[in-house]
Amino acid sequence: MANPKIVIVGGGFAGLEAAYLMRMRLPEGADIALVSDSDRFLFKPNTIYIPFGADPESLFIPIGDALAKRHISFFRERVVSVDPERKHLSLATGTNLPYDFLVLATGADMRSDEIDGLGEHAETIWTPKEMSHLGTRLHELRSKAKSGARQSVLFLVPPNNKCSGPLYEMVFMLETWLRREGVRDNVDISYSTVESSFIQAFGPRLHEVVVDEFAQRGIRGYLAETSTKVEAHSVSFANGTVRDFDLLISAPPYVAAVDYPSLPTDARGFLRTELETRQVEGFPDIYAPGDGGDFPVKQAFLAFLQADAVADHIFSRVSSRAFRAPFDPVSMCVMEMFDKATFAQVPLRLTGDMDRPVEVRPDADGDYKVGVSPLWRLGKKLLGVYLPMRFRAGEPFHAGTAWQLMDVGLKGMSGVLAE
Repeated sequence: MANPKIVIVGGGFAGLEAAYLMRMRLPEGADIALVSDSDRFLFKPNTIYIPFGADPESLFIPIGDALAKRHISFFRERVVSVDPERKHLSLATGTNLPYDFLVLATGADMRSDEIDGLGEHAETIWTPKEMSHLGTRLHELRSKAKSGARQSVLFLVPPNNKCSGPLYEMVFMLETWLRREGVRDNVDISYSTVESSFIQAFGPRLHEVVVDEFAQRGIRGYLAETSTKVEAHSVSFANGTVRDFDLLISAPPYVAAVDYPSLPTDARGFLRTELETRQVEGFPDIYAPGDGGDFPVKQAFLAFLQADAVADHIFSRVSSRAFRAPFDPVSMCVMEMFDKATFAQVPLRLTGDMDRPVEVRPDADGDYKVGVSPLWRLGKKLLGVYLPMRFRAGEPFHAGTAWQLMDVGLKGMSGVLAE
């Protein structure tokens, strides 16, 4: 195809990765445009540090100059509608953008009001603003504990949240922080999840790590609890249990961030896709990588893998070359705890079960790795430097010499510090 028009909607992990990798694969001829309602990229995994003093502004990266450097047109606008029959987008300013290939990487959002009272009485961990407000509450908690007043903190995973990893980071970080502040003995910490095991999507090894860490740190953990109502100082559950709190911290239910009435979606609004290519079902020229698609686990590393698959599939169609990089859902994450960190590499597969939509592959063998060590904090810091550096330069995460060196480093660490 000569001079294909490729339009990408969304300036997050999946959108920028797809844009930069496609430009790398198609240095000439392709007309690539990115549409986003923000001119900054948020490095969201590091928002966990905001409640403990990190500057929110340090996590934002301007994207306009990097896109221009790669000759990618940038429209700072909101998409009003998608017309898959006429193959164009309508923007809020009235502009119509035609496309040959469309990549919808508009991500996920949270819907606190699905649980009665959750939005009113819980501190949620989604936006930098919410994280900053949580920081204020944590400092108030510390002050009360220092004065001798006993405090209780409850962490809550409600129904329809399939990726609560950051909430586990927060509970461990809080416990370490309270110990260092000398007030841990005055604060009770509990963790309640709707899932039947901790970090259910990532299998039994992560569950065992959490169980052990909870036991060592004096954190009470509760499984298979379906929250139904939140009041000023208590959460009610479907089994009749009521848990009290002074501070409630939650990751609310996930929904798609953007509604696409003309395209097929699941019950949560996520675009239905073909697993390996991320093509939207029934619309082969439209792709949905990242959190806006229907892969159940919403995570940055998996968003990168999906964006890479999309870029390679479009490249194969434009160039008539073989499609070499189908989406292979092998998650990789580093869970911060402040005093150490947990690394996990988890090969996943879909189950078709709505209550447990993914599981660790039965044949994962040595590819399923988990390790806990203070040295993994270094790995997380390196990723926090590497990714912003790549996006500032207009380069994809998973390509080039820099990624090869990073990949060698991670594999070397996992070979020694995980099993």
